[in-house]
Amino acid sequence: MSSKVHDELVLSHVVVTAEVQAPFDLVDIEQWLKTLPTHEYQRCAPGDHKAAGYTVDDDGTPMSINVEMIGTGLVVQQYRFEIAGPHYCKMVSLSDVLTPLGWTSTQVIWELQMERLEGDHCRYTNTVTSHPTDHFLDFIAEHGQTFAEAAAARQDASGRHCEIETPRYAQSIARWANDHAAAA
Repeated sequence: MSSKVHDELVLSHVVVTAEVQAPFDLVDIEQWLKTLPTHEYQRCAPGDHKAAGYTVDDDGTPMSINVEMIGTGLVVQQYRFEIAGPHYCKMVSLSDVLTPLGWTSTQVIWELQMERLEGDHCRYTNTVTSHPTDHFLDFIAEHGQTFAEAAAARQDASGRHCEIETPRYAQSIARWANDHAAAA
């Protein structure tokens, strides 16, 4: 599969926020991602999230591995930590997607941010942007679909998925921070 990414083309772009109570100074999205148990990941999008894990790439870059359903596609994401910190992480994955018509690939950029609004009142922002690869463009053309049709379907599926997972991610990150506050 060709993995050239067409970052000038946007397959989908979703930004969803959720407000949560969390001890902001103890929020650590990077550590939450690195220690996220599969069952907690599954609770963040029941039925869609299948498995989560943590590893490193050949060059030592930390990676979050996520397996989930987005619409009718089973997506295997291998997110490389591009920016990793307690309140902001930017993850980039060249993701394999199993559709009803076979395998293809997309690039997915996942940004997770927690900001303090006032005291322990915080806003979590979940941003997911997807770009096609050469293989994806060839794949949809072979199956008679235009890019506009594929993008509309992915935007709809990704939007619905992010609306489910975002408030649950916010709550999970807050629980992680509260658990660490109690342990301190």
